[in-house]
Amino acid sequence: MSDALAPVTRRPSAVVAVLLTTLLTACSGAVDTAAPSAEPTRDRATARATATPTGPAVPTVPGYGPGEVPPVPMILLPDLSMLDASLAGFAIEVDAAVGDLPGVRVQPQRCDAQGGELWAYGDGSGTFTGPDGAVTTYGDGSGTYTLNGTSVTVYGDGSGTYDDGTTSVTSYGDGSGTYDDGTTSVTLYGDGSGTWSRGDRTITNYGDGSGTYTAGDVTITHYGDGSGLYDSPDLTVENHGDGTGLVGTVPVRVEPLAPVPPLGVFPSMGVIGPAPSCGTRLVLDAAVLFDFDSAQVRPDAAATLDAVAQVLADVPTARVEGHTDAIASDAYNQDLSERRAAAVAAALTQRGMRGALEPVGFGETRPVAPNTRDGADDPAGRQLNRRVEIVVPS
Repeated sequence: MSDALAPVTRRPSAVVAVLLTTLLTACSGAVDTAAPSAEPTRDRATARATATPTGPAVPTVPGYGPGEVPPVPMILLPDLSMLDASLAGFAIEVDAAVGDLPGVRVQPQRCDAQGGELWAYGDGSGTFTGPDGAVTTYGDGSGTYTLNGTSVTVYGDGSGTYDDGTTSVTSYGDGSGTYDDGTTSVTLYGDGSGTWSRGDRTITNYGDGSGTYTAGDVTITHYGDGSGLYDSPDLTVENHGDGTGLVGTVPVRVEPLAPVPPLGVFPSMGVIGPAPSCGTRLVLDAAVLFDFDSAQVRPDAAATLDAVAQVLADVPTARVEGHTDAIASDAYNQDLSERRAAAVAAALTQRGMRGALEPVGFGETRPVAPNTRDGADDPAGRQLNRRVEIVVPS
């Protein structure tokens, strides 16, 4: 678990007593001294920061331009409708091997066809029979069923519990709930706030536009008023929220930060069921792999790629997919996604992955989060969309 954040002048007050955790993307603490290109046609924020006209080139947060403070990552819940699939098989083995690396997420791959049959009755009651057991429901939506020997209880108002001794899920039916699999924990409070934690990484979203993220000795703080801070042993970036900022002691011009979007609600327990998996998907944050506007793998991404190559060494075939956000033209993003997918495939092959790798780029056509929210830029959503995915079929 990460260290608690030291108090800061504009740090928002805590809003709730209980914590919430889930998955995230992360930022490295290394720096890049290269200046950006002149035109903002890239998979990055619309607003670019520049050094003062007479100032020197300044170091940057990996994957970002000069003076940019990365977004506080979104808090992601596992797909509870695939809870059974996520607790077994190759996906859990890969997660144990690489899931503690910042910027890497592992999840089971959904199948197009869902298993099981639902026999419904006119009063709303019925019995669901799936590959793991039987689910009996009643007219008020309550009921119990067995999932791999574990009893699941649903109370009919969206609330319910699941606990197999390792993974526990509780939904309170009012939009709040908790998830903990012994490695990743998530808490949603139903009012837009929540927490996520895994190892030394934590995310806190206060629901009022402010939030914090820590990964080891790296801290990102957004204060909700356009100002924010990135702090690591190698680099400190301040955004004052008024169009000015500092990179170390060098003044920069930088747009105010967008508010941290509020969180959604915890799903009803009725979504948990025996869903099949058709493979494993590794999601790698592009900022971990590449510098700003580049398809050349950064040297400090070696540890991540070494671990991925080792765990996938004997996989016979996999697809490497490149994805971008919606900033810049379709053609530019398509080309960048293809080059990044090819670079990751080549890096894995060089590290001993023996299977056939198919690199393919999708540009901005397959977002997993909104690039904009209510007509405004959503930096955290765009960060999730800038990614490379490795898809391993079952």
